[in-house]
Amino acid sequence: MSLALTRRASAEFAGTAMLVTAVVGSGIAAARLSPTDVGLQLLENAVATALALGALILVFGPVSGAHLNPVVSAVDWWLGRRFGTGLSVRDLAAYVPAQVAGAVAGAVLADVMFGLPAVTWSRTDRSGANLWLAEVVATAGLVVLVFALARTGRTTAAPAAVGAYIGAAYWFTSSTSFANPAVTVGRTFTDTFAGIAPTSVPGFVAAQLVGGLVAVAALAAWYPHAGHTADAVVVPHPIRESAP
Repeated sequence: MSLALTRRASAEFAGTAMLVTAVVGSGIAAARLSPTDVGLQLLENAVATALALGALILVFGPVSGAHLNPVVSAVDWWLGRRFGTGLSVRDLAAYVPAQVAGAVAGAVLADVMFGLPAVTWSRTDRSGANLWLAEVVATAGLVVLVFALARTGRTTAAPAAVGAYIGAAYWFTSSTSFANPAVTVGRTFTDTFAGIAPTSVPGFVAAQLVGGLVAVAALAAWYPHAGHTADAVVVPHPIRESAP
């Protein structure tokens, strides 16, 4: 792996880790601060996650694109493969493991910061056709948003737009919008407010992948030349590889 790709993969690891730390940590804090009000807990969790996601895109976008999500990375490769834009197969093979490992590390970090065992498998079952449908909707919407911003030259709005979408999707989807296979895997490692039982992961991940396919179809209909701007996902990359 080249030094440049190592740097980008490390950014995906760190960014995904901090995203899951924000999701899990704010969930733990919410459950402790508002123990009798689940609605308030969800609001606190959603706001913290949305704000953290926007900030993380600003930090890691110029380094790796701040995908922080295997579906975004896979769609970036798929759309850009014919035009020599977006991720290469080699990039994708580096990004996805980094994202998954980062998500696991983020869940462990959140647990440790709040004085919990580093790893406790979640017992929160999240299965059912309605939840899987919600994940298809949440993931498809996220991917379309990301690539629509790139295609229309509005990537500078990505931190606010993506954060706002995820924050809203916490509320308009029955699954609370995981929309990310890496984050889904990471959240199995914590038996807290944001956790998901390992047995629920296959259904969620399958639904998220379907959401990615739905997004590809939607982009083909609405933004047929999205592949030309796959390099811009999620934000511009002003850092030159030769820069110190």
